[in-house]
Amino acid sequence: MTLPEEFIKYTRELMGDDRFESLATGLKDEAPVSIRLNPLKCDIAHTAITGKRSDVAWCPTGVYLNERPNFTFDPLLHAGAYYVQEASSMFVAHVLRQTVSDSVRILDLCAAPGGKSTACRTFLPEGSLLISNEPMRMRANILSENMQKFGHTDVIVTNNYPRDFRKSGLMFDIILADVPCSGEGMFRKDEGAISEWSVQNVENCRRLQREIVSDIWPCLKPGGLMIYSTCTFNAHEDEENAAWIAEELGADFVEIAVSPEWNITGSLVGDNPSYRFLPGTSEGEGLFMTVLRKHGQYDSPTKVPANKKQNRKTDKAVSLPLTGSDDFETRERGDRLVAIPKKWADVYDAAAKSLNVIHAGITIGTRKGKDMVPDQSLALSTRLDRNRFASVDIDYTQAINYLRKEAVALPDGTPKGFVLLTYKGLPLGFEKNIGNRANNLYPQEWKIKSAHIPEQNEIITEIK
Repeated sequence: MTLPEEFIKYTRELMGDDRFESLATGLKDEAPVSIRLNPLKCDIAHTAITGKRSDVAWCPTGVYLNERPNFTFDPLLHAGAYYVQEASSMFVAHVLRQTVSDSVRILDLCAAPGGKSTACRTFLPEGSLLISNEPMRMRANILSENMQKFGHTDVIVTNNYPRDFRKSGLMFDIILADVPCSGEGMFRKDEGAISEWSVQNVENCRRLQREIVSDIWPCLKPGGLMIYSTCTFNAHEDEENAAWIAEELGADFVEIAVSPEWNITGSLVGDNPSYRFLPGTSEGEGLFMTVLRKHGQYDSPTKVPANKKQNRKTDKAVSLPLTGSDDFETRERGDRLVAIPKKWADVYDAAAKSLNVIHAGITIGTRKGKDMVPDQSLALSTRLDRNRFASVDIDYTQAINYLRKEAVALPDGTPKGFVLLTYKGLPLGFEKNIGNRANNLYPQEWKIKSAHIPEQNEIITEIK
């Protein structure tokens, strides 16, 4: 790895010789591999993990692995049993566990591919609503896929720029601004990040980050929290921008208690509380995170007026295949039927009026003639009533074939109609059994595209 000379000069001055040498050595080492289990889909204490090396100290569901397997060919990844996330980014879970005790409304502003959003959703108090947003459309689709695989109903996924949120009238108790950055923390994993680095790009990112935070700041409630983070090392995008937010927009820093054994580096500029994960010092990739509380009196919960023009009703023609179906209202989105939890239906209606909502709650299915073709969102939701469908548990080879959107033969005697396929007891998706064959209903855009024939490749060997 050849680091840019200007990066070396600035970073050595910022960190000092000893810390910089440790960083430079760490960047030459293999990046640690970590996953975060989904407690909605597996019992953490009774889940056996192949190649587990140790736990991630700051995240109760995080695990380091001895080596990096080919995650693509693990059906339980596609079922949402776990998420592949580098350990430093899991620190957001520790921040939420320290700062949030009541149900909140949180916006993850730049959320793709979904690592911090799924971590947030894991550790938010019951009754909280997460709006997970990504401005870039292709990345927003990946975000939507990952949030659906996670399976929690109290999520809305949007594809908007920060300034768009002002029009919605939505206010948030917490905003996570994991802003686009110069990506110095990605040097070890992505050599392209090195070739794209420049002093000018750092400056461009510094300005963009201030613009993003300024645009969304009016949507943060007085007394609300902003979690500001980057995956870069320089102080221009990190400490200096955090200080600018506090001074120019009006906020106080919030200190987060951490253990010395975690080897988290504090502020390198000034003395405001901040938390850096540096390769060679802490076990993870580069991450900077700080927490600010907006000036003003906090008044919870936030109320969003219902949009009286919306048709808010439960579709009596459809018996929702959900546990606790009375907790939901339905919305028609084109030919799709969507189930929205009643407790935040007003928020959804306000969002749908002025934002580009690409997923919310549970998509029940798509109307085709007299049929309601069940959606992948329904299969992966933790609120699926599995008693409403015939179910077949398939083996590893069949699971890979299904995820490639190939035909998977069903056992003799399987009822005709829509059949739920599971792997090790976890739903993967639906097929339609028409007797002489079964049609694979897995989403075309989600399928495994590799033609490689893998050996059985499982991260989780026992799941309960």
